[in-house]
Amino acid sequence: MTVEIETERLLLRPWQKCDLEPYRQMCSDPCVMRWIGDGSTRTTDNCREVIQEFTEEWSANGFGPFALETRDDRHFIGFCGLMTPNFLPEILPAVEIGWRLARPMWGKGLATEAAKAALSFGFDHAGLDRIVSIHQIGNDASARVMTKIGMDFDHETVDPTCNRPLRIYAATKGMIQSDK
Repeated sequence: MTVEIETERLLLRPWQKCDLEPYRQMCSDPCVMRWIGDGSTRTTDNCREVIQEFTEEWSANGFGPFALETRDDRHFIGFCGLMTPNFLPEILPAVEIGWRLARPMWGKGLATEAAKAALSFGFDHAGLDRIVSIHQIGNDASARVMTKIGMDFDHETVDPTCNRPLRIYAATKGMIQSDK
């Protein structure tokens, strides 16, 4: 399935082979990775595996994380989209919306812009009725994106992979204004 979504400033698109190196650069930045799992940076092999998992998510479910690029210069800046949060079995079955942007892209509203588009895709095209989002406590920037896209706090828990505390937010189809 090939899905592309254009927003005012972004293109949410399928992953390409040329995304590996900029994705690896982003995931090797300790500031970017601070709130992901145990905060470890990723190797090229890790990144290749994750991109493969993202592609498989699309094949299996008709949704997955989109690669993000800026519309003006077609520069890869990160990802945003839907995935199954297998690392947190207590909330399954669930679909999570998540994002990660390269540090130079922070603070520009791009995560919110991408997340609104991906959330609408999940409800309007993937047929989902409920979508969650997960952030480590302390990652206030992600929490702000969650509230800006219309999600509500659901509960707190702990990431079993690294024992870091988490907050779960959720949205249901009727809560969110559709972009149809």
